[in-house]
Amino acid sequence: MPLKLVNAHELKAGNYVIIDDAPCIVKGVDISKTGKHGSSKARIEAVGLIDDKKRILIKPGSERLPVPLIEKKRGQILSINQNASIMDLESYETLEVKIPEEMKENLKDGMQVEYWNIEGTKIIKRIM
Repeated sequence: MPLKLVNAHELKAGNYVIIDDAPCIVKGVDISKTGKHGSSKARIEAVGLIDDKKRILIKPGSERLPVPLIEKKRGQILSINQNASIMDLESYETLEVKIPEEMKENLKDGMQVEYWNIEGTKIIKRIM
């Protein structure tokens, strides 16, 4: 459940937004001028944070869009199988996190990583 709503015309590249129930990062926003018969429109291009799919959304500029809740945390890799078993460095809880394809050959036991908790889905973002 999102905690924050923003107007479509306030979004900029680098902001986060939920499109089609998927958390995304905004890559570009084009805003049309107001016309004789209506309000301005915002064309939002975004890429999914979890699935890397490109999404395009066209909404009125005054339309309110939800912003996903993203927690950025650090953890240490305990073991690697199909998923990585990570221990959070603050709460010491153990988590099972899916390994991104581009990081599979670089990750080893004992490494510290930054992982994001995006609306309940945990993904590894970078190696510390």
